[in-house]
Amino acid sequence: MASLKRDTRLTPWQSTLCGGIAGVASRTLTAPLDVVKILSQVGTFHTKQGFAGTFKLLCKAEGVRALWKGNLTACVRLFPYSAVQLAAYRRFTLLFMDDLGRISKWQAIVSGGLAGVVAAVVIYPTDIVKTRLIVQNSLEPTYRGIIHALCSIYYQEGFRSLYRGISLTVLGAIPFSASLFFMNISLDRIWQEPGVCLSPLQHFANGCLAAAVAQTMSFPFETVKRKMQAQSQFLPHCGGVDVHFNGMLNCFRQIVKTKGVLSLWNGLTANILKVVPYFGLMFSTYECCKRFCLYQNGYIISPLGYQLTPGVDQSLRPQELQELRKFLRAKDFAARKPSLKS
Repeated sequence: MASLKRDTRLTPWQSTLCGGIAGVASRTLTAPLDVVKILSQVGTFHTKQGFAGTFKLLCKAEGVRALWKGNLTACVRLFPYSAVQLAAYRRFTLLFMDDLGRISKWQAIVSGGLAGVVAAVVIYPTDIVKTRLIVQNSLEPTYRGIIHALCSIYYQEGFRSLYRGISLTVLGAIPFSASLFFMNISLDRIWQEPGVCLSPLQHFANGCLAAAVAQTMSFPFETVKRKMQAQSQFLPHCGGVDVHFNGMLNCFRQIVKTKGVLSLWNGLTANILKVVPYFGLMFSTYECCKRFCLYQNGYIISPLGYQLTPGVDQSLRPQELQELRKFLRAKDFAARKPSLKS
């Protein structure tokens, strides 16, 4: 998930809401690319004709709506994911923070990576459900929805099946965080400016490039995870997985043995193409929601622009600004009261 900079002028729930709305919008509009990516990772029959052919085969077999399979699950899980990630990130930053309240860039990246892992682990069963809903035939579904899928997997395959492949989420965070840190350092050197002086466009370009490289480096772990999530004897053709395996290491071996090393990056094209529109939509939607909240909190004049409200200290938090306004109104009322009596 993209990292959206926390604005202290927003309340925690406003920040979570803005991030959730931005995530829902960006995921929904880029859902077809995500579906193609996951089908390519699992290795279903739709992907036999390559990236472009997957769209054609999927639409022909199940209709255009199939391009949004699992999107509801992906959107629903965003809100608990964001809440858990934000809470965990605060804990980890406090852990790494020095006595002066400072934290280095690599420590911030590690904190973000660890927070992402914690959030992913907490809501991991919904990721299993999302994968199963995508690989199943939507015209002849095995699962009728999120709740039905969760209950079916639990009763048919056991509690541990809801966390199948979870170790790969933790292992994949290592190359992801390392690549993210390396790219941030390298891109700052390319721009030859300190990060705080970069323009919004440069920050956006940095985020897209860093995310693309980091996701590419950790992609094999996600490919194996998707195959482990999809494989089930209760689904037709064992979930459509193109290799048969028993466990994580055996899955790696079988993929390399039968499909070749490069097949660990199946679906990477769809993933790379998703990066720019996904982050672009996420940050633009987040900014629109943030402006509305800042207008509600009294920091800006209109939600359509970014003109600051005159006389308002932008460093104050919403609660502090509200208390200051109450104090000033009470003071103003007290000053007018004698004149009213007279």
